[in-house]
Amino acid sequence: MIGRLTGILIEKNPPQITLDVHGVGYDVDVPMSTFYNLPAVGDKVSLFTHLVVREDAHLLFGFAAESERGAFRQLLRISGIGARTALAVLSGLSVADLAHAVAMQESGRLVKIPGIGKKTAERLLLELRDKLPKVTAAMPAHAPTSGGDILNALLALGYSEKEAQAALKQLPADVGVSDGIRQALKSLSRI
Repeated sequence: MIGRLTGILIEKNPPQITLDVHGVGYDVDVPMSTFYNLPAVGDKVSLFTHLVVREDAHLLFGFAAESERGAFRQLLRISGIGARTALAVLSGLSVADLAHAVAMQESGRLVKIPGIGKKTAERLLLELRDKLPKVTAAMPAHAPTSGGDILNALLALGYSEKEAQAALKQLPADVGVSDGIRQALKSLSRI
């Protein structure tokens, strides 16, 4: 029904924003990947949207990219996955990372997302197998083994993929896992 909104960003309270579209304020829930890429309050923004109609509420979800909205809609089709859980998945993983996790059957990455348990992660991997964009097996890894361990630790602590990747880029290449986590946490606390 409402497929896209373009307006002035008037409020940012993660994960919800408010858009003024010609005098009408729309409350829109967005994944953190979209939230981090929003302009400053008062600037113009355009979002792809998905409207969820329930007995007790009409909820509007917004996405910076069509691929995010498509992944959100695929997640909603899975039994037991609601809009909030789908939003949490897209906040914890980019669409490309989700597609890679599904292609490689990496339930461990999904379990790190709040609200996703082992059974739900396995169901997601099964249901999404042929429904997300294809990725090649040669997709570059996030980092060498220690970098991957550091990344997983930061994700488990609740940092977004984008924040964790930014912290990893600041680390020396030969850093150990425990020192790397410590240094990454220091750099993230300064942000």
